[in-house]
Amino acid sequence: MHSATHSVLVIFLILGGTNGDSVNQTEGPVTVSEGALMTLNCTYQATYSTVYLFWYVQHLNKAPQVLLKGLTADKKVEHEGFQATLVKSDRSFHLQKRAVQASDSAVYYCALSDTVTQGCGGAEHKPRVQMGLWLWAALRGVLFLSPVSSPRETVKALPGLLLRAKDL
Repeated sequence: MHSATHSVLVIFLILGGTNGDSVNQTEGPVTVSEGALMTLNCTYQATYSTVYLFWYVQHLNKAPQVLLKGLTADKKVEHEGFQATLVKSDRSFHLQKRAVQASDSAVYYCALSDTVTQGCGGAEHKPRVQMGLWLWAALRGVLFLSPVSSPRETVKALPGLLLRAKDL
C-alpha cells in the first residue's frame, strides 16, 4: 500500500500603484502542504488615509477575481475559508487559509485603491482616475501538482514575467 502526501503550490504577484501608493507581498512561489496553514503577507504605503485593500485570485486559464476586500479597519473578512484583516496601524492586509487544498493552487495578489464603487453584484475595484494607467506585473507559471512520497520533495513551477498596461 502506497501512501502519499500532496503539496499545494501558491504563486502570487505584486501589483503596484502610482502617486506613492504601493503594496508589498511575500516574494516568490510558495509551496504549502495540503491541509496546512497558508499565510501570504501584504503591506502597503498610501498617500491618502482612506484606502481599500483587495486580495485577488487567478486560477490557471481564468480571469482574476476579487477574493477578499478590506474596506473597514480592524474587521476580519472571510470568504471560502480565506480570511484577512485590514490593520491600518500596521498598514497590512495578510491573507490566510487554515487548511489549503489542491484546488487553492492559483496566483494570488494584493491590490490597493483609494476609491470603491458598489455594483449590482458586490464590490467593484475602481482606482481613481488620476492614476491613469497601472502597470500590472504578474508572476505567471505552469502549476504542477503531484503526489510526493517524501516531505522533502517539492512541487515546481515554471514562472515567466508578464507585463501588461491596462487602463482601469
